[in-house]
Amino acid sequence: MSIYKKLKFDRITTYSIRDRFSKVQTADFARPVNRESSLNLFLESLPNILVGKDFREFVAIYREAIQNDLMTFWMMGAHVIKVGISPLLIKLLQKGFIRHLAMNGACVIHDVEIAMWGITSEDVAASLQDGTFGMARETAAFINEALKENRGNSKGYGECIADKIIREKAPHGELSVLAACRENEVPFSIHPALGTEIVHQHPNLDGAAFGEKALQDFQLFTHSVSKLKEGSVVLNVGSAVILPEVFLKALTVVRNLNYPAYKFNTAVFDMIRHYRPSENVQHRPTLGGGKGYYFVGHHEIMLPLLMGLLLE
Repeated sequence: MSIYKKLKFDRITTYSIRDRFSKVQTADFARPVNRESSLNLFLESLPNILVGKDFREFVAIYREAIQNDLMTFWMMGAHVIKVGISPLLIKLLQKGFIRHLAMNGACVIHDVEIAMWGITSEDVAASLQDGTFGMARETAAFINEALKENRGNSKGYGECIADKIIREKAPHGELSVLAACRENEVPFSIHPALGTEIVHQHPNLDGAAFGEKALQDFQLFTHSVSKLKEGSVVLNVGSAVILPEVFLKALTVVRNLNYPAYKFNTAVFDMIRHYRPSENVQHRPTLGGGKGYYFVGHHEIMLPLLMGLLLE
C-alpha cells in the first residue's frame, strides 16, 4: 500500500466545447489557389490566423490610408536596394503610395552605384583582407563632392545626391530611388551615421557639409512625422538601428510641439526580429493608440508581395 496521498479527480467540473471560446475555427483556414489567381485572391486565401491575419489586416489598413490621403511613411535600410526592389519602390512613389521615404546612408551608396554604373555590393569578406573594402574612388567622389558643392545652401542630403544623378543623366537613372523621389516631388531624407559608410573613409569627405546636410534632412524627416495622425501608416523596412532611433527622436519632438501624432499604425518588415524596431516602431509609438505589426521574411519575397497587393 502506497504511503503517498493522491488527488482524486471525481469532483472536477467540465463544460461543453460548444460553450467555449476557441481561437481557431474552420472558417479561418487557408484556401487553395492556382497559378491564375490574382494577388488579391492569394491574400484572401491566407489563414486568418496569427501572422496571416496580421498581414491581411495591415494590407487593408495601408489601402485605407491611401484612399483617405493620409501620411504613408517609409523608413528603409540599404539591403532593400541591394536585393533589387528599387523598380517596385519607384512605382509606389509614382503612384503616391509613399508620402515620405527615409533612408540610411548606405542606401545612397547602392542607389548611386546602380544609377551610375549598373552594379553594386562588393565582396566585403574578400576585400577586407587587403584593405580595399569600400575604396572605390568613383562612389566616394560622387557622394562627397555632391555634399561639398552644396555646402551653405538649403538643400538636404538626399536632394544634393538626387539632383546630381539627374543632372549627370545617369545611365541607369530610371532605377534610382533618390531621383524618383525628386522627380515625383516626394519628400525624402537620408540619415547617415559618421563612420558607418564607405564614403567616410575617403579623404574627400567634408565633415562640415556632411553634418549640415544630415541635420537638414533630420528636420525634413521631423516635418513629415508631424503629419502623422489617426490612420496614418509608418513602415520600417530593413533598418535594425539607425531609422528606429531617428524615428523615436523625431516623434518626441513633434509630440513636444503638440502635434497630434497619435493613433497611427506601424509595421516592421525584416528578416529577423530586432530589439529597436520592435520597441521604437512596433510598440512604443503605438501605446497611445493605433497598432504595431512585425513581419519576418526575406525582403526579396515579402516586399514584392506587399507592393503588388498595394498596386493591384
